[in-house]
Amino acid sequence: QVQLVESGGGLVQAGGSLRLSCAASGSTSLINVIGWYRQAPGKQRELVASINRGYSTKYADSVKGRFTISRDNTKNTVDLQMNSLKPEDTAVYYCAADSPYTSIQYDYWGQGTQVTVAS
Repeated sequence: QVQLVESGGGLVQAGGSLRLSCAASGSTSLINVIGWYRQAPGKQRELVASINRGYSTKYADSVKGRFTISRDNTKNTVDLQMNSLKPEDTAVYYCAADSPYTSIQYDYWGQGTQVTVAS
C-alpha cells in the first residue's frame, strides 16, 4: 500500500506563487506516475500535471507555462510549483499515484490541500 500526504496549500493573491509537496510512503516501489489533480466545488476533477519515474512530464493546457511538476525518486517526493496564480486555480489539490501493476490509473490518493487564490 502507498500513502500520500500533500502540503503547501494556502491563500495567495492573484499573481502569486505556491509550492505544493507530496510525500509518498509505504510500498513506493509500486509507483510509476504521480499526478496532481484539482477539484473546485461543483466542477469535475481535473488532472493538472503528471510526472513519471523517468521525469517525463505532462501538463493541462490551463497551467502550461505557469506550473512545474518535479520529483525526487530518492526522497519519494513530488512538488508542484505554481506561479502566476489565477482565481480559477482555486481548488483542492490532490496528489495521486499510479501503479503499473494495476489496470486502473491512479490507485492511491492523498487527502488534498486547499489552494485559494484571491482576486
